[in-house]
Amino acid sequence: MGEWGFLASLLDKVQSHSTVIGKVWLSVLFVFRIMVLGAGAEKVWGDEQSKMICNTKQPGCKNVCYDRAFPISHIRFWVLQIIFVSTPTLVYLGHVMHVIHKENKLRERQRAGGSSALKLPKYSDDKGQVTIKGDLLGNYMTSIFFRIILEVAFIVGQYYLYGFVMEPQIVCSRAPCPFTVECFMSRPTEKTVFILFMLVMSCVSVLLNVAEIFYLACSRAARRKANKLAAGALGGPVNGGAFARA
Repeated sequence: MGEWGFLASLLDKVQSHSTVIGKVWLSVLFVFRIMVLGAGAEKVWGDEQSKMICNTKQPGCKNVCYDRAFPISHIRFWVLQIIFVSTPTLVYLGHVMHVIHKENKLRERQRAGGSSALKLPKYSDDKGQVTIKGDLLGNYMTSIFFRIILEVAFIVGQYYLYGFVMEPQIVCSRAPCPFTVECFMSRPTEKTVFILFMLVMSCVSVLLNVAEIFYLACSRAARRKANKLAAGALGGPVNGGAFARA
């Protein structure tokens, strides 16, 4: 798990700048994907090629048969999936850090100069907490859309690469194999369980991302409605007075 420490620390910073559903998505990513991948799946797949048995002793035959059946191993595929899916969130984190840094400098200039002409911080408060709105909301929603696209792309890619079941027998006829060779994988049932588990977690991730988009859209609509009602309540008497004076 040591190699995941840096990514985990970065994603942990996103927790305080995400919605409730976003926090759940990050928890699923940490606990049910990164931890399971590091603690269990890597040990299960550690012997995938060395323990594969083929009915020939021809040097190199087992290697080419394994390469044909698995162009990329499941472990490396899932590592790439987690990194790619996390990247849009890290881009959003960079935007948040830039906004906080920029608005902290604005506060420092206000304290030093006492000028009221400077614009007020829009997104963050003195404690570094941000409100997801405006450009931040657009960046956040864009990151969610990209997460959905990447998750679906990796699910489809996994299906076309090697399906969702670990076949116990692999039939291969590539050179340098002298004839059509049958190879047998080690622990196919156990590996199938992990494959299905990671598939379910990918689907859960997609559903959480879709739910978060609806949550943000509904929150934004409710906020706009509240602002219109507040503006109407404040503007009614003023407009009425102006009309009377006219």
